[in-house]
Amino acid sequence: MKLETLQDLLVDHIKDLYSAETQIVKALPKMEKAAGASELQAAFRKHLKQTEEHVRRLEEVSNMLNTKPAGKKCVGMEGLLKEGDELLKEDADPEVLDAGLIAAAQKVEHYEISGYGTARTYAEMLGNQDVASLLQKTLDEEAQTDESLTKLAQSRINVKAAQ
Repeated sequence: MKLETLQDLLVDHIKDLYSAETQIVKALPKMEKAAGASELQAAFRKHLKQTEEHVRRLEEVSNMLNTKPAGKKCVGMEGLLKEGDELLKEDADPEVLDAGLIAAAQKVEHYEISGYGTARTYAEMLGNQDVASLLQKTLDEEAQTDESLTKLAQSRINVKAAQ
């Protein structure tokens, strides 16, 4: 796809986000299974449901933009998820592994926050408030997930890993 306009760039970002979210849908069950703390398992389960909704929302956004969401591979997310897979292969204490899983998940969240914020800004600049609104909704959910992971890490998981 040739990028000639901001609209083209927005579509490219939506495709990238779609690829990222579909990769995350596949990774979260592995992270849940690897987590030792029940609170962390529950957080990953909750985020899986959210991520499935994010995929659906991106399909809706793509429809609004008269494009298909597939067709691009998000290599940035692929790299972040590979880092998480490497962590799972380490011989780690369960509490330390949980702390590492939160760190890996937060790297993913920060990547998504950046991507959704950029796409939302493009949509706003193009005067497409309906698309911007859907992207903002997902952006808000990603920020909430990041915040809840921080609270979980600071109140329990990292405390146990430090002992």
